[in-house]
Formats: sequence, structure tokens, C-alpha cells
Amino acid sequence: MSKVEEFLTEAEEKEIISAIRTAETNTSGEIRVHIEASSEKEHYERALEVFHLLKMDNTKDSNGVLIYVAVKDHKFVICGDKGINDVVPKNFWDATKDIIQNQFKKGNFKQGIVDGILKAGLELQSHFPWQTDDENELSNEISK
Repeated sequence: MSKVEEFLTEAEEKEIISAIRTAETNTSGEIRVHIEASSEKEHYERALEVFHLLKMDNTKDSNGVLIYVAVKDHKFVICGDKGINDVVPKNFWDATKDIIQNQFKKGNFKQGIVDGILKAGLELQSHFPWQTDDENELSNEISK
């Protein structure tokens, strides 16, 4: 098995997808998780590339959030689109990174991702509350 396949069990992946659904319940925001083995590019640059490849920069309110994980490199990046970046508190991304990193340091990879998703979801909800005409614009599945 590859590093990506070993990173999370099938049950853990389902828990992450469930956390995405929960986080998106009360917001028009979109959250995605992308996992790959490694990147030859700088990780933030690669995360932005994946953000674009997943069409996360095409949401109606520019409020997509990506959690990118490079398993073999032991790196992760959280990035948000312009709409969310313009309204979150200055320390939001660092606080979310710390929540994920604290769990990752303990080897709790699934829990770190879930905690990051739920934190991002609460912030999205406060700035982009769900409206009656909202639709799920992007898949909740983990991309690899």
C-alpha cells in the first residue's frame, strides 16, 4: 500500500466526509480535503494548484476552504478563497493550523482533519450562513 492509502482507514475517511457534511450544514461555504504522498513543489504553491484543479475557486461566494496533506512530506496547508480570507480574523488560519497540528503530533491524523474541518465550518457559518437557495457546489469526497 502507498503512504496515501495507509494514512487513513476507510472508516476514518467516512468520518472526515461526515465532518464536511456537518460543517457545511449551516453555511454556503465549501470544504475539501486533498491527500497526496508528496509534492516536488513548495507545499503552499501545490495546495493553491490543487485548489484550482478542484475548482474551489469557482464557488458562488468565493468561500472554499482546502485542507491539503502531503503524507510522506509530513506537511499540510489550509487555504481559503478570497471571500473567506477577506472576512476571517487575522489569526484564524494559524489557530486552525494549530488545532490540526496538535492532533497530528499525537498521530491522530483523522481527528486533526476533523477538528480543522469543524473549526473552518463554524467560521464559514458566521460569515456565510446557509440560505434557502444554497446548494452543495463541490463534492465532499476526499480527493487524492
